[in-house]
Amino acid sequence: MDSMDHNDRAITSLVVLSHSLVHTYEFAIPIFIPVWLAQFDATAAFVGGTVTVGLALYGIGSLPSGILADRVGSQPLLVGCLVGMGIAFVGVSAAPNLPVLAVVLAIWGAAASVHHPAGLTLITKGANTRGDVFAYHGMSGNIGTAVGPLLATLLLVVFRDQWRLVALVLALPALAGAILAARIDIDETAAVGAVTDGGQVDTGVESMDEFIETSKLLFASAFVIVFGMVMSYGLYYRGSLTFLPELFAGFSAIQPIQAFGATFEPGNYVFAGLLAMGILGQYIGGKLTDRVPVEVGLITGFIALALLAIGYLPAANAGLGPFLVLSAVFGFVLFYIQPFYQASVAEYTPPAARGLSYGFTYLGDFGVGALAASLAGAVLTYFSPLVLFALLAVFAVLGGGFSAYLFMRASPE
Repeated sequence: MDSMDHNDRAITSLVVLSHSLVHTYEFAIPIFIPVWLAQFDATAAFVGGTVTVGLALYGIGSLPSGILADRVGSQPLLVGCLVGMGIAFVGVSAAPNLPVLAVVLAIWGAAASVHHPAGLTLITKGANTRGDVFAYHGMSGNIGTAVGPLLATLLLVVFRDQWRLVALVLALPALAGAILAARIDIDETAAVGAVTDGGQVDTGVESMDEFIETSKLLFASAFVIVFGMVMSYGLYYRGSLTFLPELFAGFSAIQPIQAFGATFEPGNYVFAGLLAMGILGQYIGGKLTDRVPVEVGLITGFIALALLAIGYLPAANAGLGPFLVLSAVFGFVLFYIQPFYQASVAEYTPPAARGLSYGFTYLGDFGVGALAASLAGAVLTYFSPLVLFALLAVFAVLGGGFSAYLFMRASPE
């Protein structure tokens, strides 16, 4: 962070805090799924549908969040995001059944939906060292993705599977983080000089008519291809990660271990390690966004994801070594792509509509992508893991096709 000025460091601190906590909660949720399957005596399809409610709001809420980021600024929204997530996990701890759990997860999803459009708008409009901030932002998200399942797993061991108490304890970091986020001093538009001749800050979309007109302009441009690429990634991302801890429990190489009067699930630790590899993927991907064309990074990433989907189950059946190696590569590549698609939004949209653009982006990623949680649950209930991974490969091929189109469009005649 030595090359950053004071404002860039302040922006980095804010988005790192928020991003890490958003993904801490997001990836703690899959650790609870096996517990909920037993606690509520439900099928994977039913629990997957319950989780989808929260994940859908995580995406659907991105669109209004993006509009608000352009109008009221990012920092107030990020503080509200943290407060809302903390309150939601208090609700999770008290949920008596799956319908109520779906409601409180929806509250979590609506609060969490704020981060990406608000945080990425802040980075692209406020940070002068954008690539570096993308890298740190991405790394922090993956720290959260690794810490979330690991922390949830360890707390379930410490509190002997009292999952309600674990959920209540997990609410505390978000509430403390909100207090810290409110105290950070930043200039949100330092990188774009968003002041008009009349001296007023450009507040983006200000009416329904302007929202419709701006949206039409966005989707009449190359952004529509970016949107298709992001939806493909979101379906792969959510479809692969939601049930991985449950799938791991069925792999012979990593069966549960009884020790010290408790049951340890090695699959949960493998899941946390897989997500931790994303820290490296986010860092390298973020650094490369300033050094290679974003379209190249996207194409190579999607090709790798397709190959990983095809090879994952054979590696799991080949033994512990191949399974761990491919899991590490999977975690790296899955998150290596994210800085590239985040940068592609900035490349193909104007600053004044940046929040709206990121709102649509995460509507596609997390909103449409959330459908893959229910889809994965249904596939695992009525078909098999092989069918699920074949479907994931199809999503990766679609994403690679959209990325290739962007590359050909950007290439000189």
